[in-house]
Amino acid sequence: MALAQLQLSLQFADIPYAARHRAALPRHFVSRCLRHALERDAEITVRIVGTEEGQQLNAGYRQKDHATNVLTFDYAQGPVVLADLVLCAPVVAKEAKEQGKTLAAHYAHLLVHGCLHAQGWDHETSLKEAHAMEAREVQILAGLGLANPYR
Repeated sequence: MALAQLQLSLQFADIPYAARHRAALPRHFVSRCLRHALERDAEITVRIVGTEEGQQLNAGYRQKDHATNVLTFDYAQGPVVLADLVLCAPVVAKEAKEQGKTLAAHYAHLLVHGCLHAQGWDHETSLKEAHAMEAREVQILAGLGLANPYR
């Protein structure tokens, strides 16, 4: 099966340790992660932000007053997926360290996770859907040569 077509905009806010995050997220890597997770063609913006912007967005859109690892703003699921994925660099780095993962591997997982959300996958409405989404993430990451992030 051919991979979906992707129009990608990759943006980096003015963040601490920007070079480290840019090195973990070369454009070809981000594109590869997203294309493996896509079930249809897409136009996706990936924005890497700092804690303040991440917290503002999470508070404004989810009413949760803290920065989170990834936020998905899905505007259309078909015929072309239109979405913005916002990843908070300090949160991602902290989680990667705590979980004993490379920064790139954790970013890959969160890109796949956010991309699935953009296509309608959900893990908060039922345990069955959560298990299905987790299984799909593991399958996609294995296809990218990455370990199961839940172990």
